[in-house]
Amino acid sequence: MLTDLTTPRSTSRATQGATDLTTPLTTDLPAAAEPLDGRNTTGPQEAVSLLTKLALHDAPTAEEQRRLTPQVAAALVDAGFPRHFVPSRWGGTAGSFAGLLADASAVAQACAATGWCSALFAAHGRLAAYLPEQGQRDLWAQGPDVRIAASIVPPQGRATEVAGGWRLDGEWRTASGVDHAEWVLLASWTLGRDGLREHRIFAVPRAELTVLDTWDPVGLRGSGSNSVAGDGIVVPEHRSFTLSALLSPLPDAARCHRVPYSMVAGLIFAAPVLGAARAALQAWTDECGPTAPGKPGRSLLLAATSARIHAAGLLLECAADRADRGAVTPLSVAENRRDAATAAAMCREAVDELFHASGMRGQSSDSRVQRAWRDVTTAAGHGALDLETAAGAYAEAALASRGGR
Repeated sequence: MLTDLTTPRSTSRATQGATDLTTPLTTDLPAAAEPLDGRNTTGPQEAVSLLTKLALHDAPTAEEQRRLTPQVAAALVDAGFPRHFVPSRWGGTAGSFAGLLADASAVAQACAATGWCSALFAAHGRLAAYLPEQGQRDLWAQGPDVRIAASIVPPQGRATEVAGGWRLDGEWRTASGVDHAEWVLLASWTLGRDGLREHRIFAVPRAELTVLDTWDPVGLRGSGSNSVAGDGIVVPEHRSFTLSALLSPLPDAARCHRVPYSMVAGLIFAAPVLGAARAALQAWTDECGPTAPGKPGRSLLLAATSARIHAAGLLLECAADRADRGAVTPLSVAENRRDAATAAAMCREAVDELFHASGMRGQSSDSRVQRAWRDVTTAAGHGALDLETAAGAYAEAALASRGGR
C-alpha cells in the first residue's frame, strides 16, 4: 500500500533525497523482482521500492513497446496504487494526497510513464467511489486491487439512453494504462431530466472494449495511453454518475473523498511531472555535470534549476497538505489549482533549460536528459495543468474573497 504521510513537511519522503545528486537511482534488481504472481507479498515501502527499481529497469522496453511491461503493471498493484483511494469498506486504503505525491513522484523519477500510470490508477479509484453502491460492488467486490483506466475529459463517443441504463458507441482517446486495466471510465454527453445536457461518466469492463493502437507520442511513450472503441455496449444505471457529482463531498466518507475534484486533479497530474524533473536534474548532473566546475554559467544553471525543481516540490507538498487537512473553500481550491499548475510550469522550464544546456550529448538517443525532457514536456502539457486557466480561477476566487471581508 502507499504510505499515508503524517510527518511534518521538513521530514517528508517527498523531499528526502529527492535532489541529492550523490545518490543516483540504480538498476540493480533484487531477486524478488522476478515477474510477480502474488499480491502484496512485501511491506508498503518495500513494494514501492521494488516498483521503482523494476520501472527503472524496464523503462527502455516500455518506451519501445509504448506500454508498461506486464511485470511493472503487476508491481504497481503490489505497491498499492490502484487501492490508494478505494473506500475502506472495500478493503481500500482511502489514503492521503501527500502519500500519493511522495510515492508517485518517486516512481516517476525512475520512469515517468510508470509514475504517470501509477498516479492515474490511484486517481481513477477515487473517481469510481462516486458510483452508486451496486456499481462500486461490481468493481471491488473481489478486492480493491483493480486497475481502472479512464477517458473522461472531454466527453467523447455517443451515449443513448435505453431501459435501465445507456448504450455506448464510438471511440474515446488517451486512456492511460488501458492495456493493463480491468475497468475503464468513459464519458459522453447525455440529456438530463431537466432537458439540459450532462457530462456523464460510465464504468465499463475493459473486456467489453477494443483497445486501438493509437499512442505514438513524443513523451510518456510507455504510458500506453491508447484509444478504446465500443459498439453497442450497454451500461446499467448503477455504473454511472455525472461529472458534477465530483464537485461535492461524499457523505460520511474519508477525507480523500470530501474534497472536490478540482482541488486535487492538478496535484495528481503534477506528481509525475515533479519526479520526471528530478530525473532530468540527476541525468544532467551525471552526463554534463563533470564539465561544470570552473564554468560559472553551468554552475549557475545547476543551482537555479535545482532550486526551481525543489521549490516546485514544496508547492506540491503544500497543496497536498491543504487537500489532506486544510479548510475546503473556493479560495483554497483555487490555491491548489494555482500551485499545481505553477509547479508543473517551473519543472518544465527548468528541464527545458537543462536540455538546451546539454549540448550534443543531450541529442543522443540514449541520453536520459532528452528522454526526461520529452516526458516532462508531454506531461506538463496536460489540460489539468494549464496555468492560464488556473490563474483565472485563482484571481476570481481571491478577488471574491477580498470582497467578502
